[in-house]
Amino acid sequence: MAHCYRWEAGGAAVFGSIQPQPVEFEPDGTLAVAKVEAVIKPVDDHYARTRLICLENTQAGKPLPMAYLPEIRSLALRHGLALHMDGARLFNASVAQGIPVSAIAGQVDSLNVCLSKGLGAPVGSILCGSRDFIREARHWRKMAGGGMRQAGMLAAAGIHALQHHIDRLAEDHYNATLLAEGLADIDGLKVDTAPVRTNMVFVKLTAADPAALESHLKQSGVLVRGGRVMRLVTHLDIDQAGIVRAVEAFRGFFDSTAA
Repeated sequence: MAHCYRWEAGGAAVFGSIQPQPVEFEPDGTLAVAKVEAVIKPVDDHYARTRLICLENTQAGKPLPMAYLPEIRSLALRHGLALHMDGARLFNASVAQGIPVSAIAGQVDSLNVCLSKGLGAPVGSILCGSRDFIREARHWRKMAGGGMRQAGMLAAAGIHALQHHIDRLAEDHYNATLLAEGLADIDGLKVDTAPVRTNMVFVKLTAADPAALESHLKQSGVLVRGGRVMRLVTHLDIDQAGIVRAVEAFRGFFDSTAA
């Protein structure tokens, strides 16, 4: 279920000639060290060469335990592998755990961070790594079509987000907890019982038609993507009043169907 494997249209294979070797996530969002080591290919002409381990932080809203990172780092070093972190919501993990981003980043060779989503910039992501790594990345970006022109305004928004919007991520985490607690009391919904530590709430419909729920919520000014399982995400533009309104809209739907 990792984003770089499942949701990027096979880009790793197309742009990097990479043959992915997926490993199932553990309940805490980690890739078990023993399971990763078991799928590292031996040095043999019959196999693709194993070169890279990719982590995701947060994974489905769960921050990777800090104690885990040195373990997977040690595995990578033992086998001469690079270690990359898809850290689209890395700052959520940092704030939730009270750990500096630099401490997390220091365990990997490269990482990417999203400036929108929780940080609230209108667009943009950052790729981080050594100078040589970034120089090579710029070359590949040019081969893939080049960069954006006149992107200074977008960069300014990203800088503002990094300077002003990190600590306030705790508000998103609190709002997600309120949302989970409110929805958990509604018959017809099953809310993931794992502690809501960042800004994601996973909800499963145990009754009712998803399309009917989506329509009802839309009439109440709450927009969701219908389905039996929904991922609800809090962010800069969602306040506590919005959480209350969303919970009331969900409850109103199930009250009306039960009547």
